[in-house]
Amino acid sequence: MSARPASTSPLVAIIGGGPAGLMAAEVLANAGVRVELFDAMPSVGRKFLLAGVGGMNITHSEAKAPFLARYREREGEIAALLADFDAEALRAWIHDLGIDTFVGTSGRVFPADMKAAPLLRAWLKRLRESGVAIHTRSRWLGWDKSGALRIATPEGERLVTADACVLALGGGSWARLGSDGAWVPLLEQLGVEVSPLRPANSGFEVAGWSEHLRGKFAGAPLKNVTLGLDGEAPRRGEFVLTEHGIEGSLVYALSAAIRQRIEQHGSAQVYLDLQPERTIEKVEALLSKPRGSASMAKHLHRQLGLDGAKAALLRELTTPADFADMNRLARAIKALPIELLRTRPLDEAISSAGGVTFEALEQNLMLRALPGTFCAGEMLDWEAPTGGYLLTACFASGRAAGLGALAWLRSAGSEQS
Repeated sequence: MSARPASTSPLVAIIGGGPAGLMAAEVLANAGVRVELFDAMPSVGRKFLLAGVGGMNITHSEAKAPFLARYREREGEIAALLADFDAEALRAWIHDLGIDTFVGTSGRVFPADMKAAPLLRAWLKRLRESGVAIHTRSRWLGWDKSGALRIATPEGERLVTADACVLALGGGSWARLGSDGAWVPLLEQLGVEVSPLRPANSGFEVAGWSEHLRGKFAGAPLKNVTLGLDGEAPRRGEFVLTEHGIEGSLVYALSAAIRQRIEQHGSAQVYLDLQPERTIEKVEALLSKPRGSASMAKHLHRQLGLDGAKAALLRELTTPADFADMNRLARAIKALPIELLRTRPLDEAISSAGGVTFEALEQNLMLRALPGTFCAGEMLDWEAPTGGYLLTACFASGRAAGLGALAWLRSAGSEQS
C-alpha cells in the first residue's frame, strides 16, 4: 500500500536516524515540508549515543585551517559543507536546544554534562513538535519498479512514494547499531559509484606480541608518547596495547595514513618516541650514568621514568645488543619501530572510509544517477580522526542534503506551475 496521505504539501523520506538524517529532517520540517524518517533499529541515534559513552565529544575548537586538514583528501568537499555550518555554528545550534557546551583542555568540545542522551532527547522532542514522523524498526530495502521506497516493518512491507529522499545510512562499522553497509549493492546496481568501505579510526595488528607482553600488558595505556609515520607529522598523545597490536586516539589520528601505507606496501612502519620531552642526547646522557648494581629495569625507571607497559614494549622490540649500547638504546627509545600488518576488522572500527563518492553527487549532495535522492553523513566517501571531526561533518552534510532536497522541491514546484 502507499503510505502517502492526500496532501498538497510535498513529502520527503529520510532513511537513517543518525545525526545526518535527523539534521536533514530538521531543515526540511522547518521549511514546512512533510518529513517521514525511517530507521531500521528500535530507536534512532544509537551510534550517536555510543559515541557519548565516556564523554560526548561533539566537535573541536581547533582553528579553521588545521580543522579542515583533518579531512585529508576530501578537505575541499568537506570545507564546502562546513562553510555554512562549522564547529561554531554547531555549538550555537546545541545551545539553542538548551544544552551548554565547554572546551576541554585538549580543545575538544563537550556538552556541559558530557552526555549524549539529554541532547538527543531535546532534539527528538523538537523534531516531533515540528511534525517529523519517526518510524523505527523500518528497514529500507530499495525501490520498487514504480520508484516507491520499499520499507520492511514488523507488520510487513510498506511502500512510500515521496517527492524527494535523503539517504543517511551510515558507513560499515558497528553493524549492531545499524551501520551495516547493506545499502552499497542497492546503489551500485543503479550505477552509483561507491568506494569500498574500509576501517577508519581502527586498531592495527602486528605479527604477534610475545606471550609475556600479550598476557600482562594487553589493555595497558601508553601515555604522553609521540607516534610518527614517514611523510606524516608526528602526533603526541596516548594509545593502548591490545592482544593483537595497538589502538587508541593517537593511533586513530594516523589511521588513514597507516591504512593507506599498508594498502600500498603490505605493511606500515610507525615510530614511537617514549620520551618526547627529552632530546636523544639527553636520553643517552641519562642512560650513560653509572648504575652500579642496579638492574637495567631499575636504571630505566630511575633515570627516565620508563617502566610498566613502556618498558615492556621497549624490551619486546629491541635486542640484547641494543641494551648493551646506550647510544643504540637511546635511539630505540626515541624512535621505536613498530611494524603494522593490517587493520582490525571493519565492524570493530569507530568509523569507516569509503562510500558514495563526491563525483557521483551534484554540489547539493544529490545523486547524479538518481535525481531527487540525496546522500549525507558517513555513507559519503570521506573520513576524519576522532575528536569531534566526524560528528561535525555528519551534521553539516545532513544540513546540506536537507537544503539540497528543499531546493529540488522548490525547483520541481516552479516547473509544475
